[in-house]
Amino acid sequence: MLKSSMAEVKRQRILIFSTAYLPLVGGAEVAVKEITDRLTEYDFDVLTARLDRKLPRREQVGRATVYRLGWGLPVDKLWLAWGGAFLATRLHSRKPYNGVWAIMASFGGLAAARFKVRFPRVPYLLTLQEGDDLAEVERKVRVIKRWWSSIFTQANNIQCISTYLAVWARRMGATGEVVVIPNGVDLNKFTRDERGGNPTETGKKIVTASRLVHKNGLDLVIKALPLLPADVTFHIAGVGPEENKLKALADELGVARRVVWQGLVSQADLPAFLQSGEVFIRPSRTEGLGNAFLEAMAVGVPVVGTLVGGIPDFLTDRVTGFAVEPDSPASIATALSFVLDDKNKEQVGPIIHQARQLIEKKYSWETIVKDMSLIFHTFFSR
Repeated sequence: MLKSSMAEVKRQRILIFSTAYLPLVGGAEVAVKEITDRLTEYDFDVLTARLDRKLPRREQVGRATVYRLGWGLPVDKLWLAWGGAFLATRLHSRKPYNGVWAIMASFGGLAAARFKVRFPRVPYLLTLQEGDDLAEVERKVRVIKRWWSSIFTQANNIQCISTYLAVWARRMGATGEVVVIPNGVDLNKFTRDERGGNPTETGKKIVTASRLVHKNGLDLVIKALPLLPADVTFHIAGVGPEENKLKALADELGVARRVVWQGLVSQADLPAFLQSGEVFIRPSRTEGLGNAFLEAMAVGVPVVGTLVGGIPDFLTDRVTGFAVEPDSPASIATALSFVLDDKNKEQVGPIIHQARQLIEKKYSWETIVKDMSLIFHTFFSR
């Protein structure tokens, strides 16, 4: 009984600040759950914006107790930034935290920085998962630049999912240690099926799992379709504000019948969707990392992408995938034509194999969690 009590006392308590959290799904939220579920020696609380009236103000999600601030409205993000530190202070006074962890330089990060000012002795870890154009991010926050910059300057340590974001962190004034630990892939779910493709379908199938936003460059793939054989189709898993614009573009170019809109595909169905294609593409204009690339590589589908943002961390042209020029439908068509040509299978095969090897070595959740565990152990156990 005494040993049990002592073990309980030694457990570390971590408070997470995240602008959104499950069931509102994004790459950052999935990553947090993967990590918290595996780091069983820690107890986690999450402060987040409510954003949806159907969501309870408090609930257990995996191993984390989630506290949602606000009224189920978009304005809840602002309330998190301002009021999050007050709730955190109340929770901290009841049962102190050993550290705080902010997910992204956003509203949750603002709350974490305010909390750090009040409790300077509590270690503060910042994780950067940004995928949007960083210049646009900086433009949006220019009115509150000084407050926003405190997200970086107050952090004792910063973990970035790509080298690209690590460079940005230092440029934004980070003074603490900056390390690169990417997001991971669940290799139990994203496994390679040696059959490949869908034997019941005719023609060649290009796939992507991407939000329908400008930065993901899906308009460029649609513009490339007229340059490809008529039996090549483009299947899009994702939703977003650019959907109507992209559909209009497909109509205008006469390729509407060759573009298949799958809508939002669940994580459970995503491996099968990716594997149904001969090639995965996302010609990003900017990218923090690009988890969908990693998932496609894991299931044995060759990937085509631009060497922007965090993509060069894992995509080397003709080694782990195929690189195309930014904003170039012609370059996209050339790369896709090569991958889809059956004559090139002997050249594409080793690239698929090398990509899978890279994922197994550097991007499995088991590897990522070991690295995060080391950070937590050395940082939050001071």
